[in-house]
Amino acid sequence: MENHGFRALLGKDGRETLDAAATRRFFRPADRLCLEGDPTRSVLMLLSGHVRVTSVTPDGREVFVGVRRAGDIVGELAAIDDQTRSATVEALVAVEALEVPGSRFVALCQRDARISWALVLVLSARLRGAGRQWLEVTGGSPIRRVAAQLVLLAVQLGVHRNGSVEITVPATQAELAMTVALSRESWARATRELRRRGVITTSRRRVTIHRPAELRRLAR
Repeated sequence: MENHGFRALLGKDGRETLDAAATRRFFRPADRLCLEGDPTRSVLMLLSGHVRVTSVTPDGREVFVGVRRAGDIVGELAAIDDQTRSATVEALVAVEALEVPGSRFVALCQRDARISWALVLVLSARLRGAGRQWLEVTGGSPIRRVAAQLVLLAVQLGVHRNGSVEITVPATQAELAMTVALSRESWARATRELRRRGVITTSRRRVTIHRPAELRRLAR
């Protein structure tokens, strides 16, 4: 079990308080924890595994938003504002989580400053991170944008092996392209160029970064 994100910010007492109100849940790869537009309000704290977050644009295209890992919280916005789900959350691997009913979670936040402050810090970090990520991956040439995107995914999901970094890609080419404001064709051309230079190799839903320092240089 990883000890970072929301659960780390709670501290021992805060974790015990929330855990006592929670039900343990298990999800298989491709299971949905939340569905955009759904009226459910429960909040989930990830204990193991990681999930991808996607959202649908007004014209019906699905956009990859990001990855959440063990220690993170998902589904909290619907509980806070009593609105429908703002995104879809899907398990990328086997996931274990603790589920708290939305009304119970809100009541605990109102009563326990440790829980509400941890949530404020998480939402603040996400807001800052979203703005910074948008600037990093939507400016410059297509190669720079794709390089920046791969650097970010390497930090979130990368497995280091003998100087290389392997990434199980959490989204389709079309979703990744939309995330960095490129057409699918432009994203594919940039990826081909990175392969040609020997910076990466690719296979189905997998990218291996052979020259991480070069990729970071290209992302600047």
